[in-house]
Amino acid sequence: MQTDLLTPEAAFATLNLSLPPAPRPLGVYKPYLIDGKYLYISGHGPVQDDKSLIIGRIGADMDIEAGKLAARQVGLTILSTIKTHLGSLDRVKRVIKVLGMVNCTSDFERHPYVINGCSELFAQVWGEENGIGVRSAVGMGSLPDNIPVEIEALFELV
Repeated sequence: MQTDLLTPEAAFATLNLSLPPAPRPLGVYKPYLIDGKYLYISGHGPVQDDKSLIIGRIGADMDIEAGKLAARQVGLTILSTIKTHLGSLDRVKRVIKVLGMVNCTSDFERHPYVINGCSELFAQVWGEENGIGVRSAVGMGSLPDNIPVEIEALFELV
């Protein structure tokens, strides 16, 4: 389906996915910050609909496909934060930058493939032109609570 012609809210509705609850900070930070026309989203983990986290290390506890699904779940969690605090996905004009961190074994090398789970979701919501920004995908020796993926993002607001 061509989502470039739909609003972000309408494009998301076509995906038939549910948003998990927006997470509350578990430390001393803000989950989001608006500065002028920019929306900064703090690092998010893969929150599920029941508020639990997907747990595991890629290459040890889960395979690459499960990691990619975890990254998509992080994307859904970020969307939930946007919708909860800004009211609508339509308030976001475009994705500027995504930083994806992958909790993986030292021999794992396909970090970008895992983070595609989030990037592909954003492209479906905001379209190919506005949903794909610049990106980094890196491996980490560990992440909080042993989550497989943490992602932070920068968006431009309408």
